[in-house]
Amino acid sequence: MRILLAEDHTELREAIARRLRALGNSVDEVSSLREIRTYLNGAHYDVGVFDRMLPDGDSLTLLQALRNAANRTPILLLTARDRIEDRVEGLQVGADDYLVKPFAMDELLARINVLARRGEPLRDTILRIADLEVDSGRHEVRRAGVLIPLRPKEYAVLELLAVRNRRAVSRNDILEYCWDTLESPASNVEETIIASLRRKLGEPALIKTVRGHGYKLDDAHER
Repeated sequence: MRILLAEDHTELREAIARRLRALGNSVDEVSSLREIRTYLNGAHYDVGVFDRMLPDGDSLTLLQALRNAANRTPILLLTARDRIEDRVEGLQVGADDYLVKPFAMDELLARINVLARRGEPLRDTILRIADLEVDSGRHEVRRAGVLIPLRPKEYAVLELLAVRNRRAVSRNDILEYCWDTLESPASNVEETIIASLRRKLGEPALIKTVRGHGYKLDDAHER
């Protein structure tokens, strides 16, 4: 999952980003409305988490402009304002969720996961290919009912392949979905992760190489 996080309190922003990355998500961190616009123009995000008040203005102003332009990225607003009127205003303008500071990190993570699923109405919580199950709610993978421990980036790559459901995923798609702008992955990092996933998932092989296009999850027998 790729997330745009806008928060001008450095320690809080870094703490949220650290927890999200530990779960295999890619997180782009910004601290102003100007940066939000720049990043949204350059990439697709599964969820946006925006502090209500940023140094250059109120996120509601930007949110309203996004909705008027038919941008439907799920947005969660963070705010120190705890009045019901403020929360109602945010939801009416187009926010999908609203969380008052201070908050429990686990609650924030749960709300982000809910918004990500809401943003993809055709996506099941558990994605299945043959006897492989990818549980996007628990971040767990099982094959034939056996839990397979994966590193965060391995899980992120496998989840993307499962979401695409037998369609080819390019190297660029993998890097955009699984790494953010602060990370500098090695040139062959996706090959290393794919090799590790194949080894851990075992036989028969489900991750297929699509020459000239990338990789896909498919249980069809190769000829």
